[in-house]
Amino acid sequence: DLLSERVSAGERLGDAELTELARTPDILPIGMLADAARRRLSGTRVTYLRVASRPCDQAITDAVPPAAREVRITGAPASLDAALTAISRTKAAAGDRTVAGFSWGDVVRLTTSEDVTAVAVLSALHSAGLDALLEVPIDMVGQVETVLDCLCGAGFRQIRLTVERAQATERTALMLRAAALQERYRCIQTLSPLPSVLQPFRPTTGYDDVRAVAVARLAAPNIPMIQVDWLRYGPKLAQVALTFGADDLDTAPGADDAPDGLRRAPIEELRRNIVAAGLTPAERDGHFTLIA
Repeated sequence: DLLSERVSAGERLGDAELTELARTPDILPIGMLADAARRRLSGTRVTYLRVASRPCDQAITDAVPPAAREVRITGAPASLDAALTAISRTKAAAGDRTVAGFSWGDVVRLTTSEDVTAVAVLSALHSAGLDALLEVPIDMVGQVETVLDCLCGAGFRQIRLTVERAQATERTALMLRAAALQERYRCIQTLSPLPSVLQPFRPTTGYDDVRAVAVARLAAPNIPMIQVDWLRYGPKLAQVALTFGADDLDTAPGADDAPDGLRRAPIEELRRNIVAAGLTPAERDGHFTLIA
């Protein structure tokens, strides 16, 4: 009860307290604390982003679904020229939608192969029309400060920190590090605490995943959004994560296809899941602006 009062009042728990909470086998108390923190920050609102994806090595032959608010370039570019070509093609098809793509690993690879600095690569990508780097994995980057310096220097202002493959026991330290980075840089918009690479031989449990979401929200109240990938983790875990501190759903369906009727359309399922969790769905665009 004392911890709940502190969280509801906007106080951030100490690192030692968060580490102890993350180790407890009972996830309900930490879930309740994270839910209180989320409600203090965003009320009952849960945002979601509708995404359309396009491979970087293929020309865009079909139109972007009108409902999509962000177009993502998937795959790894073979060269900087290939990356710039993919961005320009995608930007032409996307119109005023945001364009996101590539990872920090791609930037490092292009830096090595092109014999240029990371800031130069990022500046070229940004100038070509890339609005956001899709993957900045905090568990795979040695000097995250250097990465954020490069991103900010190249003009990227709303940065998404991700986790690539960290095990459950490693995630608390990563979330605390993300909060410390936000204190310094103030440019992190979203934190995605669940791994983007699922490991079939060392899978995490649902308990591990929702605990990681709760720890992220409690450790980093200074980061506006704690995000869960709807497409990767599915509606069931995503819905539970919303009651454990998550307040943004990434990769919502970009198309309005409804072969079984409007009520059974994928986007309607997403909205129903949010409402069933006692929360209010709100669509946003890739610039984090709510759509009326």
